[in-house]
Amino acid sequence: MGKDADISANERAFILEALHKNVRLDGRGFDQFRHLELTFGEEHGNVKVQLGKTAVLVRISAELTTPRPERDCDGIFTVVVELNDMALPGYETGRQSELEVNLSRTLDKIVRRSNALDTESLCIAKGTICWNVRADIHILDCDGGLIDASCLATMAGLLHFRLPESAVRDGEVTVFTTEEKVPVSLNLTKLPLSVTFTLYDEGKIVLLDATTSEEAVSEGSLVIALDKTGEIALYTKPDGAPADPVNMVTCSNLALEKVRELNKFISTKLDEDKQMREKKRPTAELSAANER
Repeated sequence: MGKDADISANERAFILEALHKNVRLDGRGFDQFRHLELTFGEEHGNVKVQLGKTAVLVRISAELTTPRPERDCDGIFTVVVELNDMALPGYETGRQSELEVNLSRTLDKIVRRSNALDTESLCIAKGTICWNVRADIHILDCDGGLIDASCLATMAGLLHFRLPESAVRDGEVTVFTTEEKVPVSLNLTKLPLSVTFTLYDEGKIVLLDATTSEEAVSEGSLVIALDKTGEIALYTKPDGAPADPVNMVTCSNLALEKVRELNKFISTKLDEDKQMREKKRPTAELSAANER
């Protein structure tokens, strides 16, 4: 996506010259993320991630459907990416772009194919009915780092989402309301997060979390998705550019370090949201009133 950015020859030369002098235009180190913010909406599963100027909104939802014939004991996980011309200049609204397709496929590999989300737990009755968990990803603003921001928002949304309780009686499925039974968390077996590196000078220069301008002058990219234990969900260098083997090892070690930091960041935000929701509960308010 970054290679399609509108950038002048002078700006391209300036960025590359700065990188060869170990300088980034925004002053960050080569191994630093931009400022990261994560906020949860009122509804469980609604998450907004802000990574520098890149902003992504994710909504996790679930509906009952029929399992796929080839996986009749599994539920379904679906990723839908939505771009608009406000987030990405030159984008044609209403027409699915290659960026949307690639981003959807990448996130599907990270979450579903790595078995991060236990889809078997989404099956209610074999071959008859299951949950289809859907992640709607809305790109609000794009300035690089789209895979990492979207992956972070999706995984945080899956952790935050609550699935209604259900039961099968006499062949009929009953879905309980929140008043009848407390919704449950999704069964996540791991928490893979992606870290994207951009490559320059035949892989001798590597940047973490590149902006759109930095992506535009790069020779390729490396996407590493793994969990905090180091188990790899995705390792891909889609552009086919040359890469320095030593730097690839360095990238892998740095990716693991960053993923562990992001895991702690997500846990902290989830705990803050949980505490805030507990304070807002009517029972908490009544308890506080009784104490007074």
